[in-house]
Amino acid sequence: MSEELIENIDIIEILRLLPHRYPFVMIDRVLSLVPDQKIEALKNVTINEPFFQGHFPAKPVMPGVLMLEGMAQAGGVLAYSTELENVGVKLLYFAGIDKVRFRRPVGPGDQLIYKLEVLKKKRGIWKLAGKAFVDDKVVAEAELMASFG
Repeated sequence: MSEELIENIDIIEILRLLPHRYPFVMIDRVLSLVPDQKIEALKNVTINEPFFQGHFPAKPVMPGVLMLEGMAQAGGVLAYSTELENVGVKLLYFAGIDKVRFRRPVGPGDQLIYKLEVLKKKRGIWKLAGKAFVDDKVVAEAELMASFG
């Protein structure tokens, strides 16, 4: 298991690792990553996000499922960074989600920090514990499962 700390992965590298593209890229930068162990990534939430046009125009709130997608994408960067042979070859599929809780609304001007750690990795299935923070307060949390296919 590698203990190499990787810091400051920019959007160009994120796009090299993930198959997602605008408007569905939900992370802007990786702050730190330890392959096979943990990741910390950020998403700058702006009023220009397309989902704010309908959710909700008078009181913009980021949909909870998109916060979960951001967690999943951060987990994807972790998985692809650990298993580089899968980049551009296999997709990482969301396989399950448990223990989801939304604690506070997120809106324009907020900066989401996603923190995920590997709980278990067995037979190609990754299980991660994730939390999303704004101003050091938990806004969402979940356990996520994914597998390469």
